[in-house]
Amino acid sequence: MHASAFARTVFTTGCALLVVGMSHTAWADPGRWRREGWTKTDFSKSVIKWEEIVSGGPPKDGIPSIDKPVFKPVAEDTELATNDPVIGLAIAGQARAYPLRILIWHEIVNDTVGDIPVTVTYCPLCNSAIVFDRRLPPNVLDFGTTGKLRNSDLVMYDRQTESWWQQFTGEAIVGELTGKELKLVPARLESFAEFKARHPDGKLLVPNDPKLRDYGRNPYVGYDMSAAPFLYRGDLPKDIKPMARVVVVRPSFGTPKAVTLELLRAKGSLVLDDIQLAWRSGQATALEHWEVAKGRDVGTVTASIKNSNGERQDVPYDVTFAFVVRAFHPDLSILQ
Repeated sequence: MHASAFARTVFTTGCALLVVGMSHTAWADPGRWRREGWTKTDFSKSVIKWEEIVSGGPPKDGIPSIDKPVFKPVAEDTELATNDPVIGLAIAGQARAYPLRILIWHEIVNDTVGDIPVTVTYCPLCNSAIVFDRRLPPNVLDFGTTGKLRNSDLVMYDRQTESWWQQFTGEAIVGELTGKELKLVPARLESFAEFKARHPDGKLLVPNDPKLRDYGRNPYVGYDMSAAPFLYRGDLPKDIKPMARVVVVRPSFGTPKAVTLELLRAKGSLVLDDIQLAWRSGQATALEHWEVAKGRDVGTVTASIKNSNGERQDVPYDVTFAFVVRAFHPDLSILQ
């Protein structure tokens, strides 16, 4: 379904009910949000304007996070195609793959990998696949979905304080923890085949209840081929198509760096300061065809730096859309 169709219809996906044409400003009110059940959220603290918050349709936890993830050995899988996109995560000898065919319906997985509590997130409207360390001393947070969006990006909440968090930045934007930031954990958005090759003894996330959702189906058919984003109210970039894919690298120190996927794909590899970027074919987009694995080949990106021992190690990165970069990093130049 393309943007023109989105604009004419109520889009019921089973994970989201997206309504176009309503006045979202009327819904941007702490009083209304309290009546929706946000009684624990401290709305006296925030770093945003209320009108930036848009209802995506579902209520609090209407898109259910996965809080007790179930896994099986990758060698036992018979359902995923080799090009199925997964978020590949490896910590302290433990490797796990989180398929987008599942995350597209749940958006958040609260997990512990290598004794590190993490939250694995995916926002379909931004194509942002990001993993966070959910430790925020003295607490370990766990996250759910608010049903709200900001700049078309998932707004999460932590169940300990019910503060609201921006998925793309990992920053608390409303509530008691406003201004706090979650630490990014390096992960790869890669094909299932690539994950299996790297981690033949790794584990694969499987649905807790296979009948709960139509796993493997993409409820956002044609979205990443649209001319413009959905439920986005900010300024669009003027020098690049808003839905162009952009690789955003987030080093531990310094400012983020951005390059179009088109350029990286054409070059095969690029070096941005001390960060090595590489691209290879084999991964399907989750947001084009109604069947996830039949999406066009957008390939896999890797981002790495040399550590003090001279070995290459992954750094956090994301493959998102240009409008997202414009919204959250308005001064960041995108290498084209």
